Amino acid sequence: MSPLIERKSGKRTAILIETVDAGSMAATEARLDAAQKQWLAATGFRPVPGALALLPGVDGVARVLVGADRHLPMAALGALPYRLPEGVYELAAEGVVDDRDLAALGWALGAYRFDRYRAAERKPAQLVVSPSTLRALAPVIAATTQVRNLVNTPTEDMGPEHLAQAIREHAEEHKAKVREWVGDELLEGNFPTIHAVGRASHRPPRLIELTWGKASNPKLVLIGKGVCFDTGGLDIKPSDGMRWMKKDMGGAAHAIALAGLVMAAKLPVRLTLLVPAVENAISGNAMRPGDVIRTRAGHTVEVDNTDAEGRLVLCDALAFAAEQSPDLIVDFATLTGAARVALGPELPALFTNRDTLADHVLGAADVVHDPLWRLPLWRPYRRMLESYVADFANAGPSRHAGAVTAALYLERFVPDSQNWMHLDTYSWNDGDRPAHPRGGEAQGLRAFFRFLSERYA
Repeated sequence: MSPLIERKSGKRTAILIETVDAGSMAATEARLDAAQKQWLAATGFRPVPGALALLPGVDGVARVLVGADRHLPMAALGALPYRLPEGVYELAAEGVVDDRDLAALGWALGAYRFDRYRAAERKPAQLVVSPSTLRALAPVIAATTQVRNLVNTPTEDMGPEHLAQAIREHAEEHKAKVREWVGDELLEGNFPTIHAVGRASHRPPRLIELTWGKASNPKLVLIGKGVCFDTGGLDIKPSDGMRWMKKDMGGAAHAIALAGLVMAAKLPVRLTLLVPAVENAISGNAMRPGDVIRTRAGHTVEVDNTDAEGRLVLCDALAFAAEQSPDLIVDFATLTGAARVALGPELPALFTNRDTLADHVLGAADVVHDPLWRLPLWRPYRRMLESYVADFANAGPSRHAGAVTAALYLERFVPDSQNWMHLDTYSWNDGDRPAHPRGGEAQGLRAFFRFLSERYA
């Protein structure tokens, strides 16, 4: 059942929801009858974000008041689909939240539940919206749902072959082409680091390529880290660090969903989607600390730590993308815990080699309330990845600036002349927040879609 339904002409049957704060509460109370005022007083309602009051009427609930922060429209209604009784609701004309589309998007995203293995306990309440709002939000809701579903699905049902299937489904819908290099075909195609990371799994590693659009349009390459499960390899993670590593393909989920949005919107680009999809497993042929790999770009890389595998699968994909001299390369990856330490779980770390790109995407992020934060490519820290036997290492002994050094590693595979952006995203909610239920999450998806829509309008 869709959490958003289209407003029909005729008699209004939905229960109205009014967003309130301390500044608007007096005016709101002035419009209530005596019984409703008494009810508010008896329940102790205060107009703070998240507070909820169901005002009684002759035939049941007459109106809903919800405390909201006018600066956070996504959160205003984001917890209501399951806090309110099942039924049909509509945002009142009165209220402190001005952006009704973002409020409706928060409602829809808050109604999400991952029900593949367990049925939902109830259906969400529904919100009536205008036809234009429904048309505008439907693709973004579908893309966000895809990211969440892909990340939430355990690796048993979300291995490299399943990521390939998700890409093929987009290709079929939008008449795109798909090519794959699987197992030892990666060595034949000169993708040695992708092969090295994934060869120890019973599921062969692969690189999946989707291409779409007219060859005459500007070239756009989207890359997503598709590590479907990360044991850490021989540098094995402790149990608490491994527990949620089904989400280590969150970058691939973002890139796949964003590619779907680009194609659905028919942006005038020549799109390439690249997803290196692997499991970082342990067996007799697993890569070892101290191994040296000659990458597609020709650089030799010493494996300092087998748990720094994401940058290894990405570097061959980046080199392959750069060979096409596109207008822009964007990669998404659940790359480092250091980014979470620096910025927390809700704020993805943005790196780019162009200030103008940073300014543009950060502006887009502000407009759609999909936050990003730029961190620097501080090149003096390249010394932290020095190797005495290879051109450089994939990690180093220092625990300082881990997100920066990971981005600097990736930058080595991007020519100076190439426009490039890298998003280090958590792709996960550790707990429930309004519009953001626990589990897999799309972070930066809406920001980058708006940015690309503006760049290639």
